[in-house]
Amino acid sequence: MGGRLLIIRNVLKSWTLLLGACAVFGGLGWALGGYRLLSIFVFCGVLLAGALYWYADRVAVGLVRGRELLVGEAPGLHSALERLAARAGVAKPKLYLIQDGLPRAMAAGRGPRGSAIAVSAGLLSAASPAELEAVLAHELAHVRHRDVVVQTSAVVLAATLLELSRVGGWFSRALLFFLGPLASAIVHLMLSPNREYLADRAAAAICESPHPMADALMRLDQASELVAFSGSPATEPLYTINPFLEEGLAALFVTHPPVGERVRRLRELDPDWREKLRAA
Repeated sequence: MGGRLLIIRNVLKSWTLLLGACAVFGGLGWALGGYRLLSIFVFCGVLLAGALYWYADRVAVGLVRGRELLVGEAPGLHSALERLAARAGVAKPKLYLIQDGLPRAMAAGRGPRGSAIAVSAGLLSAASPAELEAVLAHELAHVRHRDVVVQTSAVVLAATLLELSRVGGWFSRALLFFLGPLASAIVHLMLSPNREYLADRAAAAICESPHPMADALMRLDQASELVAFSGSPATEPLYTINPFLEEGLAALFVTHPPVGERVRRLRELDPDWREKLRAA
């Protein structure tokens, strides 16, 4: 029941984002040219929203410079993703590769019937098979819950606002002081840290154990302290954990709960795990 309510909430958030964008366009059109320009601007807003819905996954993958990973390049990974997607009850997402050494993964798209998952070369080389499957299951949970619709839309909108600050020339820093908090406010308004706890729990159910996900979170967290990483801070909500240092502009976009708390909650799903470990 909780999952169904989460899906309904995410659908409502998506419609709220659409209506809000159309209202902004309409208000701008009304201020510039009255009813006629209002109609034109609202129509353009609807077209942009439609394009965002259908192509936001490609835009999000482009932001992290991912390329499609063909079946022939990684048949085992594709097979694992297909098996986990069947358990999660969603269509197999497209699989992309991010060419960098930081272990990370992300999901984007419009829901169970149209989504993409990107994994980094660092994740493929550093994670154990069980940890990798847990990370994939976590991202599939975001797809099943339709978190990806809201996450992807919010990230693309926030990243666009940040890029707009670059057109200001000498005034780019002043624009960033205004547009950065605005983009951050949109992200935090649309996204709740609770979505990560629910995705962790769903990943544990899909993998039939909470420990691979807990181990994967600790590995990703440790790697983020050792491997240099740079990118648009607006993409933070897309990843399994926050890969950015929580300082400067990046601190405005932190939407993930602490890794330690996520690991604790996962371990609590199997309270006897210490005794089992000693017995082994």
